[in-house]
Amino acid sequence: MKQSIRGLLAVLIIGSAASVFAQVGPGPGGPGGPGGPGGRGGAAQQATPPGPPAAVPAVVQMPRPSDAEVAAVRAGLEKLDPATRALLKKYPDLVQVRPPPPMSANTAILPSLQGGFVAKHQANLEVARQGDAELLFVGDSITDFWRGTNPPYDGAAVQEKYFGKWKVANYGIAGDTTQGVLYRLGDGEGKGIKPRAIMVMIGTNNTGRNSAGEIAEGVGAVVLELQKDFPDARILLLGIFPRGNPGDPVRATIADINNIIRKLDDGRKVFYMDIGKGFLDANGVIARDIMSDSLHPTAKGYEIWAKAVIDPITAMMNGRAPAR
Repeated sequence: MKQSIRGLLAVLIIGSAASVFAQVGPGPGGPGGPGGPGGRGGAAQQATPPGPPAAVPAVVQMPRPSDAEVAAVRAGLEKLDPATRALLKKYPDLVQVRPPPPMSANTAILPSLQGGFVAKHQANLEVARQGDAELLFVGDSITDFWRGTNPPYDGAAVQEKYFGKWKVANYGIAGDTTQGVLYRLGDGEGKGIKPRAIMVMIGTNNTGRNSAGEIAEGVGAVVLELQKDFPDARILLLGIFPRGNPGDPVRATIADINNIIRKLDDGRKVFYMDIGKGFLDANGVIARDIMSDSLHPTAKGYEIWAKAVIDPITAMMNGRAPAR
């Protein structure tokens, strides 16, 4: 009986993960969250209505049980011995069959832009209209602050030092999510320029409301959209950076996301790179002089980032695949 229960729990945990994350709101202090550098403050402006789900590469699609498989699990619970069934009746939340939502209900792939991001989106559209960018950065506040000049969020000098010889378009918006990037690309940011290389990291702001599997689908959808919009560009897909302290559940979520999105590396146009360990000490702690809030890089953090990616980006800018 114990073996049977363990097997059922393994199935149920997979199905319940999305439901658990879907019920959790964005955490305070994160980019775009209350108190965070990406926060907007005051009353939130209305977001755009979610669009239809974006296409997701097959390699990162979440496994979803069929109706027949869900029915089989429920039937299996009914076959447990009377004592176990009595316990489950007494504690109904102990084991529940909660299938993950269908792909069409995954908010991470439903293009939508928060109202407070419209001004920055419009600024990005002006960059697109100029049409002369060679290197494109895509992401949230962690990318946005490459152009920052106010410590501790001051990546501008580091960007100039390492990438100043190229015309850079920075499409990072503090607080944004995978669905926000999808909206922005479809609403004009995916036109006008013809970058030779794109560096993208997105998804940390989804961790408060989406499961790892849902976020990986969102990242995959962003990469697929970038390939469609900029077919001649090579894409450097970065693993989401670690955040918080060792033992923080978000660390495990990010590790799970990165383990999935690494499959998007095709060795031709998309190249995955995880530089997260460069921000951690031997105990997995993020030093305050690297990320003052354990999330956003300082100038020292951006230096670590730049040193890690300059060679692959240089290769891509020169029409070559980065060395492995």
